[in-house]
Amino acid sequence: MRKADIVGSIAEKTGIPKVDILVALEAFFKEVKDSLVEGEPVYVRGFGSFILKKRAAKVGRNIKKNVAVDIPEHFIPAFKPAKEFVVSVKESTHALAESDAQMADKD
Repeated sequence: MRKADIVGSIAEKTGIPKVDILVALEAFFKEVKDSLVEGEPVYVRGFGSFILKKRAAKVGRNIKKNVAVDIPEHFIPAFKPAKEFVVSVKESTHALAESDAQMADKD
């Protein structure tokens, strides 16, 4: 599902114009990004948390030049789903059938 699909689905279910939903969705994304940039996690009860994960400093390798490269410690954004969210996905037989079909397509 893409962003356009989400906007269309919400518009259909609520009767709110797609443009208004798109503006609200973009504002939500911007707030999540801005909060994470400032180091503040975002908690959405019943859905999950947008958090920062710390990656330790390490030595990488530029394989073209065969040279060691120091990679400093840094933070990456991550999503941790809420327990209710995880349970509802686990109980969904539709999600299981979809993932099985996707795995069959790869073979």
